[in-house]
Amino acid sequence: MEVVILGGSRQIGKLAADAVEDLLRRKPDAVLGLATGSSPLPVYNELADRHTGGLDFSRASAFTLDEYVGLPAGHPESYREVIRREFTDRVNIAPGNVHGPDGAARDIPAACQTYEDAIAAAGGIDLQLLGVGTAGHIAFNEPGSSFASRTRIKSLIEQTRRDNARFFSSLVEVPHHVITQGLGTIMEARHVILLATGAQKAQAVREFVEGPVAAICPASILQFHPHATVLLDEAAASALKLADFYRHTYDNKPAWQGI
Repeated sequence: MEVVILGGSRQIGKLAADAVEDLLRRKPDAVLGLATGSSPLPVYNELADRHTGGLDFSRASAFTLDEYVGLPAGHPESYREVIRREFTDRVNIAPGNVHGPDGAARDIPAACQTYEDAIAAAGGIDLQLLGVGTAGHIAFNEPGSSFASRTRIKSLIEQTRRDNARFFSSLVEVPHHVITQGLGTIMEARHVILLATGAQKAQAVREFVEGPVAAICPASILQFHPHATVLLDEAAASALKLADFYRHTYDNKPAWQGI
């Protein structure tokens, strides 16, 4: 796991976008894993600007991490709509190449398996963007999630519902259930980039970066990933014991290593 501490969200967005652009230059039909929430927004803004400057997404495809169960089609806070609004409508990725779990499916287990099969049929995810919740979750794999888990339905803990209430009119409107890629699914992505900003994420960051690998902190599984990059601002990194070492390592990183 590489930990990179940067000055703010704009620098984080640029560095993550560098990784996406480098991938698309090498592999125009790359498969991207897209996350929602506040953390990836600077990345999407940067990529939209680069598309205006010529970066081509026409052969790429994308899979989103998760979706609320029970929201009506077209609901502005469904993750399909958020991704469309914040990213895919701003670049030239084909709408038919953007995939998300079906939170309105009558047969949820079958829909989950269909989603797993679609990722496999696409050849797997080349680069997965992630955020991290204050409880240490990635996607909607809440504390206690199995490290072997695949796409499935999950119940949200109240902390996560409270964290997400800012996107709704009230806490009452936040769904109790989601479909989410599992930790086992996420770990199969060839490169994972996790983004975290703000002091409210500092405790979760310390636990998953420097704490033990344990199901109580699902993001800690990334310690076992062969190519995981963690991009932090100073506030999110403020509880790390080895912050100075991470800064030194990045400042002296050979250019050929890339991100």
